Amino acid sequence: MYKISLITGDGIGPEISESAISVLNTINDKFDLKFEITKLSAGDKALKDTGKALPDETISVIKQSDACLKAPVGESAADVIVVLRRMLDLYANIRPAKSYPHMPALRDDIDMVIVRENTEDLYTGKEFRVGDSAVALRIISKAASKRIAKYAFETAKQRNSKKKVTCVHKSNVMKITDGLFAKACTDVSKDYPEITFEEMYVDACAMNLIRQPQEFDVVVTTNLFGDILSDESSQVVGGLGMAPAANIGDSFALFEPVHGAAFDIAGQNIANPSSFLLSIKMMFDWLGAKHNDSKCFEVGRKLESTIFDLVKSGVKTKDIGGDMSTTEFTKQIVDNL
Repeated sequence: MYKISLITGDGIGPEISESAISVLNTINDKFDLKFEITKLSAGDKALKDTGKALPDETISVIKQSDACLKAPVGESAADVIVVLRRMLDLYANIRPAKSYPHMPALRDDIDMVIVRENTEDLYTGKEFRVGDSAVALRIISKAASKRIAKYAFETAKQRNSKKKVTCVHKSNVMKITDGLFAKACTDVSKDYPEITFEEMYVDACAMNLIRQPQEFDVVVTTNLFGDILSDESSQVVGGLGMAPAANIGDSFALFEPVHGAAFDIAGQNIANPSSFLLSIKMMFDWLGAKHNDSKCFEVGRKLESTIFDLVKSGVKTKDIGGDMSTTEFTKQIVDNL
């Protein structure tokens, strides 16, 4: 029995959370894989109700669970996800970008993963004013850089793909900080002679994601660059609606859709839940690896193939030009599972 904590979030969060629960309940019923799901509050509504965007009770339940699923939250997102990343040392942000049928991808053969360092860089929020100037501290450490590089190479080893890692940085300008990151990645690459290793400046990478996205396999980069490039890679394959994400540490992981809370369509039952459901697939893979549970891998593959086949058949929710509601789309997934 796996204990799963589920932050239901804001906006469309509660709607797609119900989709996630329906899928997990179906897996409980049809496969020999059991989940206990605990719904939790965090985000704008939690802030209004309790005075905290991330209530103490929510933190306590998450820490006692095997993994966490998080629906999108609103304006208080930084007070939820950034805090959880640091508190639980979820140092690897994993963002797959893959072409799916009937989605406006640039090409149909794109299959990459962006591995983003999740704890350092400018996102530590160390900013201050000096007279009329504003200063931010950019912190890049050797330990964190080598740790994320190793994760990227291990990811490349496990993928049925090009077996290539691209280290993205800007060391020609930021010689000390990005120089350290680039050297750490180069040093780690020597332990993986079977993996092709290359370096690329971040501006060139941004261009090549448009020009030849099919050439990328695993991209490893710093926090800020990874934040930007992962959104770009999602758009290259058709948008955030099919974009899952994982925040992974050595002993815990949190999985979430990439898109926001979409308040403009909240409550209309038209939101595409695919990104959240694909995040569940990533959770299965992580649980399978952590607990040596082949059933998790099997169910994860089944879930992804079910979503793939459904969108291949032309079925879409209303928010992306289809005619199905969120609940109707979810029922199709459940029935096909």
